[in-house]
Amino acid sequence: MTVEAAMTGPESAIGRRETKTETILAERVAALVETLELPDMPVAGQPLPAGFHWLFFPPFVRRSGLGVDGHPKTGGFLPDTGLPRRMWAGGRISYHAPLAVGAVAEKESEILNVVEKNGRAGRLVFVTVRHRISSGGTLCIEEEQDIVYREPPAADAPKPVPAAAPEGAAWTKEVKPDPVLLFRYSALTYNGHRIHYDRPYATQEEGYPGLVVHGPLVATLLQDFAHRCRPEGRLARFEFRGMAPLFVDDSFTLEAAEGETPDSLSLWARGPNGELAMKAEAVFGA
Repeated sequence: MTVEAAMTGPESAIGRRETKTETILAERVAALVETLELPDMPVAGQPLPAGFHWLFFPPFVRRSGLGVDGHPKTGGFLPDTGLPRRMWAGGRISYHAPLAVGAVAEKESEILNVVEKNGRAGRLVFVTVRHRISSGGTLCIEEEQDIVYREPPAADAPKPVPAAAPEGAAWTKEVKPDPVLLFRYSALTYNGHRIHYDRPYATQEEGYPGLVVHGPLVATLLQDFAHRCRPEGRLARFEFRGMAPLFVDDSFTLEAAEGETPDSLSLWARGPNGELAMKAEAVFGA
């Protein structure tokens, strides 16, 4: 007989699951369409636009259940890593079937992996979470999210130098984020992270030069941009990774070029100084 030692620490969360049910309300979809000033307004029965599933199933807890940063405290579904800073670093999304506006949907979430590392930035914990969203017994969206927990950087730590964005874009679109955009996106996604709306906290506590543009907001804009570049295609898969933060009132550019295969696009967000803020790949199906 083999006896396996029980995992301790954040790794013990691997395999943890939770399930939520929610209606894909047309009013919330319309609110994000208006916030992003998109040309198409889906109505009940039509497919939910790519990236709009992040409007739904967010954790909403009592204020006493929030950390100093405005996020829900860890130790519930997400593991308690003992690290104060949290960042959604990227993810991989597969769109299997349309999720209709107005439909009742179920989201099953599972923690796939927890990895602890030590590097120049100190202790890091990487958590991979898989979400599956179904409606009427059909799997519509499958997603893996990469969440990173880290220590606060030392006050005298040098700022990382971001990589330069690629050249050779075939499509471009300028975006100028303002405080109202960030506030409304935070409100619609129930995102209490203070770096997006509390400037004193963002600058004095977390050391940013200004309010930070949400990574999922940029990823949603890139998915819509991919659809505009290939209006005849159906987005089947989208993979993205945040590379450097973007800040309020600083214009950035969505850019795209042909991908390595005929059914794909390479996309990225170029920061105001030419830096690579986010890179992504979109794959289209029939």
